[in-house]
Amino acid sequence: MEMKLEVVVVPVSDVDRAKAFYEKLGFRLDIDFSKDDFRVVQFTPPGSQASIHIGKGLTSAAAGSLRNLYLVVFDVEEARTDLVGRGVDVSEVYHYAGLGVPGRLPGADPERQSYASFASFSDPDGNIWLLQEIQARLPGRVQSSPSAQAMDVAALAELLRETGERHGQFEKTHAEHHWWDWYAPYLQARQNGGSPEEAVAVAESHMEVVLGATASAGA
Repeated sequence: MEMKLEVVVVPVSDVDRAKAFYEKLGFRLDIDFSKDDFRVVQFTPPGSQASIHIGKGLTSAAAGSLRNLYLVVFDVEEARTDLVGRGVDVSEVYHYAGLGVPGRLPGADPERQSYASFASFSDPDGNIWLLQEIQARLPGRVQSSPSAQAMDVAALAELLRETGERHGQFEKTHAEHHWWDWYAPYLQARQNGGSPEEAVAVAESHMEVVLGATASAGA
């Protein structure tokens, strides 16, 4: 049985002010419905399968009380630049010395590891959002998409051509390996909506594990 997170309610004090802010962010406005003392405005971040609700009569939570709503991006510096260009006050990019280690360090993670680089901003009420850079997800985090099952032959052929081209670039600079070990994570990432660059990052991360295991077995 699937359980999909669809909506997070964001408590705000001024709906129109918040609406203008989230429109400025580039979130897609889905609905703005009101009746008597009730109003719900739904926004969806670009590329997200979950949405947010702001409005009136939705929650008893204090306006501005939400902390650390994560927006996952492929390139945190690029995402920050885009938001700043939209007039949003975003912190500088930062990272931590290690998992659970307190204290922010300036700049993106030196090794540019996924899950390790952040930037933050707040909406007009003080609800805090985090940008988190993820270029390659941990194993098991990428799920299959129903849309992949509906892909027609022509689209599949084009995707295979693209995969072969990207793999060819990888193959020129890496140790001998089975092509299917690279194809599988790349295809899965693309079928789940990832860009070619994101899919390459996923495939390369997977191959680090595969090639590392091969090297260890041969030692």
